[in-house]
Amino acid sequence: MAEQKVAIVTAAGRGIGAACALELAAKGYRLALMARSPEVVQLAQELKGFGRMGSVTEERDLNALVSETMKAYGRIDAVVNNTGHPARGDLLSISDADWHSGLDLLVLNVVRMARLVTPIFMQQGQGAIVNISTLFAVEPSLSAPVSSSLRAALANFTKLYADNYAEFGIRMNNILPGFIDNHDISDDMRQTIPMKRAGKLNEIAKTVAFLLSEDADYITGQNIRVDGGLTRSM
Repeated sequence: MAEQKVAIVTAAGRGIGAACALELAAKGYRLALMARSPEVVQLAQELKGFGRMGSVTEERDLNALVSETMKAYGRIDAVVNNTGHPARGDLLSISDADWHSGLDLLVLNVVRMARLVTPIFMQQGQGAIVNISTLFAVEPSLSAPVSSSLRAALANFTKLYADNYAEFGIRMNNILPGFIDNHDISDDMRQTIPMKRAGKLNEIAKTVAFLLSEDADYITGQNIRVDGGLTRSM
């Protein structure tokens, strides 16, 4: 009988992260959750996993999360790198500090996690990472300059990582959500979406679960849009 798989989910206290945790628990994964909010500990307990408070921007928190996961379960099969939102503002008014904070939040979180789990994946002979990105990675918006710029950088890192580790059974993909129903959107914005509605949290979570599964073993280095057809670029 195959050993039960283990997944790490960050920013799992609410929203997309929590939805991913719920979906993966339903799929039989054992969970290690982290978020800055205390809700993550309660959610982990409800899902019979473990949770700890911490930030994806703090290297020591990521180190502790991976170390505690290995101590608890002895393996890591999957990682969902979810984060919060970076600073917004006028393109040239955003401070250097906010740009640097965005780099920690949106790119280096993935790089640092990859450094920690890739040796584990190599030893196991398999592993999968899904990063929660945004539609702005492919269609940048002046309303979100930091996110637009750095999510594009994440897309390129993801492709480089995927190319480097694919032969070892290790995969990395990005999910690019559109407007999701855990945030309010205007009627005018809703009308720009071909499906005429916001996405559901569980629609993102189910896509993540698929990309982590053996059913997606031949998918790596991709940016998967889950946006109801909103983005226009090909």
